[in-house]
Amino acid sequence: MTGGDFRERFLEGDALGTWISIGHPAIVEAAARAGFDFVLIDGEHTEMSLETVADLARAAAAAPGELAVIVRPAWNDPVRIKRILDIGVDGIMVPMIDTPDAAEELVRATRYPPDGERGVASGRAAGYGQNFVDYVAEGHRSLLTIAQIETPTGVEHAAEIAATDGIDALFVGPADLSASLGVFAEWNAPELDEAMADVIDAGAAADAPVGTLTVRESDVADRVERGFDYQIAGKDMTTLIETGERIRETYEGSVSSRE
Repeated sequence: MTGGDFRERFLEGDALGTWISIGHPAIVEAAARAGFDFVLIDGEHTEMSLETVADLARAAAAAPGELAVIVRPAWNDPVRIKRILDIGVDGIMVPMIDTPDAAEELVRATRYPPDGERGVASGRAAGYGQNFVDYVAEGHRSLLTIAQIETPTGVEHAAEIAATDGIDALFVGPADLSASLGVFAEWNAPELDEAMADVIDAGAAADAPVGTLTVRESDVADRVERGFDYQIAGKDMTTLIETGERIRETYEGSVSSRE
């Protein structure tokens, strides 16, 4: 874990992360060298095992600078969540948080008794036992806990979710939210614009940063203008494919011109 500095910067706004779906440490090292503040490791829609997530967290710790690690589990499941947190990451971002009750369940999964239900262990997060007592008593509270808003129900309850004690930030999942609104991939649809604005307002009222995913560089400035506090910008696989396509098109154009 990178410590309190990242948490403070994140909560102040303007943190920049990038999306990791390829389970290789070199991708994390590349993100560190590019100067990102954090990586989001996707455990929901990828083939990554828990061991792979742990290897990526170690790669971030060993990379130049201070690269924080936030992990997305497959669901709001306390068993999945505690195993990720024991690895020693900086935060967790959980999908499909639709209600204050779901937000409270998420917080309880990150907290030790008597405030929650996380099982006590002396894993990597606690320095393999060296920081065990301090970590269980207070250190685990420095984890960032982010709730994803991805449905109309989530938007409706965004203010209550953001105000839930222990929820640090919100994240608008643009693909799922657009699909649930009936405007899938219509990124400029009025319905999606309005829903995003409602979540941003809800976060501001609770002093909770609100972020989103921007897969392409061309969308980054727009999301800043909309009022998002942080972004997860770029997705490793998409960047590889689209950069490769541009290189191929440039090559084919050059060959055609020569002929």
